[in-house]
Amino acid sequence: MTNLSAAFTPHEKLAAQLIPFACESDDGSHDLAHILRVFKNAMRIQAEEGGDREVLAAATLLHDCVAVEKNSPHRAQASRLAAEKASGILKSLNWPEEKIAAVAHAVTTHSFSANLPPETLEAKILQDADRLDAIGAIGVARCFYIGGRMNSGLHDIADPAGDARPLDDKNFAIDHFPIKLFKLADGFQTATGRKLAAERHRRLEEFRNQFLEEVSG
Repeated sequence: MTNLSAAFTPHEKLAAQLIPFACESDDGSHDLAHILRVFKNAMRIQAEEGGDREVLAAATLLHDCVAVEKNSPHRAQASRLAAEKASGILKSLNWPEEKIAAVAHAVTTHSFSANLPPETLEAKILQDADRLDAIGAIGVARCFYIGGRMNSGLHDIADPAGDARPLDDKNFAIDHFPIKLFKLADGFQTATGRKLAAERHRRLEEFRNQFLEEVSG
């Protein structure tokens, strides 16, 4: 764990404490690599926007500490369950109640599925940092990884773009772009997050255009 925690500088000591609790599934789209990417996004945004770095670091490390598959009917509860687990972990480490509550709020509201508004700066930064990892080149990779995990196809044979059929991202991975991914950039909470999201959104659009061009022959 020492080598892994060193990647979370300047919070490597906190990371060493929390990494053992950070992931509980084999989901490669919500693994420690994802958590590290979100951490780097969060620290980049925090450097411009401010906020409590320790609260943000803890919330980032524990935001996916409870695993609920994307196709589970309980998916919307995942962030609440993670917040409860995170609170217990931090309590065992003798964190003050106000900081535990701040971490729990950030974890609870980070999720798109939960559809809850972040009210603190740290919660807004975590939500932005997590959503940055859902768009851009990384977002493309994660989308198709999850599609494979859920046994969906790449695209509909007859109508790849979904121009004359209902969009269906349970069966076609490329449909997830207009159903969800293209909508994320409009919901960023911080100025820094919005700036970073704009470029990643452009990459999403570029990829989908190229994909549809290739499959259409």
